Amino acid sequence: MSYCSYIKTLSGLRRVLHQNYHDRCYGFPLHDDHELFGRLLLEINQAGLSWETILKKESNFRRAYDSFDISKVAAYGQADRHRLLADAGIIRHRLKIEAAIQNAQVILQLQQEWGSFAQWLQEHHACTQEEWIFLFKKKFFFTGSSTVLEFLMSIGLLPGAHQDDCPIKEKIEKIKSQQQSTI
Repeated sequence: MSYCSYIKTLSGLRRVLHQNYHDRCYGFPLHDDHELFGRLLLEINQAGLSWETILKKESNFRRAYDSFDISKVAAYGQADRHRLLADAGIIRHRLKIEAAIQNAQVILQLQQEWGSFAQWLQEHHACTQEEWIFLFKKKFFFTGSSTVLEFLMSIGLLPGAHQDDCPIKEKIEKIKSQQQSTI
C-alpha cells in the first residue's frame, strides 16, 4: 500500500495519530454541519501551530466546545470565554476562541438562509481557490488563505488532500461517485 509521502516519514505513535486522520477523515466528504463547524474550528486553531498539536487535542476541543454543537457555541457568553481561556486541553488563544463563537453565529445565519452550512458549501462548490478565500474572509473570522484552503481540502471540496497513488484517494473518489449517483 502506497500512502501519501508524509505518512511514510512518520513512525510510532506519531504515525498512528496522523494515519488515523489521513485514513478516516482527511479529504472525505463531510456533510454534517456540526462536524463541518468542528473541522473549521480545528483548522483555525492550527494557524501558527503544527497539525499534530491539533490532532492530539481534538477530543479536548470536542469536549470544550460541546461536541461542536453550533447553537450552543453561538450562545457562549463571558463565563464560557473564561472557561475556554482556562482550559489547558485546548489552544487558549483569545482571538481563536472569539472566532469559534462568532463563526458559530455565522453558520446559524447560513443555516437559516441556505438550510445548512453543508448546503451553502455545496452551492459554492464551483468556486476557484481565490473565490473561496474571498468568500470565507468576507463571512468568517480568523480565516486566512491557508486555513480556508486546508479546510476545503479536508472536507473533500478541493483536490489535493492525497497523492495520486494513495489508496485513500481512490476510496474517497468511490464515495464521491456513489454520492453523486444518489443525487
